[in-house]
Amino acid sequence: MKNTLEYAREQDVADELKDYREQFLFPQMNGAPVIYFTGNSLGLQPKSAHKAIKQELDDWAQYGVEGHFHAAHPWYAYHEFFTENSATLVGALPSEVVTMNGLTVNLHLLLVSFYRPTAKRFKIICEKKAFPSDQYALESQVKFHGLDPDKAIVELAPRSGEHTLRKEDILQVIAEHGEDLALIMIGGVNYYTGQLMPMEAITEAGHKVGAVVGFDLAHAAGNAVLKLHDWGVDFACWCSYKYLNSGPGSVAGAFVHERHGNNPDLPRFAGWWGYDKASRFEMQPGFKPMVGAEGWQISNAPVLSMAIYRHSLAMFAESGMARLRAKSVKLTAYLEFVVKDISDSAASGSFEIITPEDAEQRGCQLSILAHGQGKKLFDSLTEKGVIADWREPNVIRVAPVPLYNNFEDVYRFGVALKASLT
Repeated sequence: MKNTLEYAREQDVADELKDYREQFLFPQMNGAPVIYFTGNSLGLQPKSAHKAIKQELDDWAQYGVEGHFHAAHPWYAYHEFFTENSATLVGALPSEVVTMNGLTVNLHLLLVSFYRPTAKRFKIICEKKAFPSDQYALESQVKFHGLDPDKAIVELAPRSGEHTLRKEDILQVIAEHGEDLALIMIGGVNYYTGQLMPMEAITEAGHKVGAVVGFDLAHAAGNAVLKLHDWGVDFACWCSYKYLNSGPGSVAGAFVHERHGNNPDLPRFAGWWGYDKASRFEMQPGFKPMVGAEGWQISNAPVLSMAIYRHSLAMFAESGMARLRAKSVKLTAYLEFVVKDISDSAASGSFEIITPEDAEQRGCQLSILAHGQGKKLFDSLTEKGVIADWREPNVIRVAPVPLYNNFEDVYRFGVALKASLT
């Protein structure tokens, strides 16, 4: 690798996915596109977004309520347009996925079914620095069952002086709490460190001790190759506005393994849209769930926001997660190289990448600990056209997304980083 513009452009010329960049709109600053490295927070807008929404608005204007049946993409079954591509994205059977609600709403709905504490099995294992929504959801579910979160929730923490979790430590904690363990619920990729968790091993260890295993894939869906069905994961949920580019606060996804989705007696919070499709409009009492993950639906689809997601998800189906992941590994490795090159030559301060060095243990994000630097460094980067993410006290999160970022973005980031050092 070389920290040069020439090298970066050579890599971009050879990139077989380079044309996807032209399908997105980049914010502008100082008359030029920004270096957008926050797809881990909110993905860029696809250029097709306006057309996608306009189609639904035009159909609403033309058909009114009949748009449920006569729109170009009939609203009645709108969530079904996502089934095949969502299943491919997360490594699931079509019957195991559904697009609905928001991420934390889906998490709560799934916990109703899969966190069933008893006097003996009541503990939940999660990571210590999980995203706050997960922490709040687990805490409130524990309290809902009349239990004490301090006793019921077991947090996985890195060893002293380390930033990420070791696989052997995770498995040891699972084994230690096995007889008391009801649930393991961990983020597939940790939002703060960018660590990609060993989900297959965690699932196997959890099942070995009789626990249910689920994952929050907010930072994993569209970022890592997932095989939820083959791994035997019990349930999972994810948002679509980060790596999946569906727009702020847009709809989310859920996975329920077929061994549970085919069990109509599994407790759940019920709604009309999760009722058996063939007899839904008979309006009969007594909930009869649809087979599969669709049986966890509460309400019908929010069509306007889902319209953008439909277009974005089609890009993932076309590009393929295997190809995106292969590019991502190279792109993030180049970012790591550039950051270390600048850190080694810096006159003041230094950078420590707290994301694992092993590509198999991370997605595209790198979390950079800026020693000897404060938020002034981040503000300087912003002024130079870099859109990244700051986390107190001194971590900068940067995520070169393979669908629309390129090697020249990484090189330009390095130039801005070097110029921002005090």
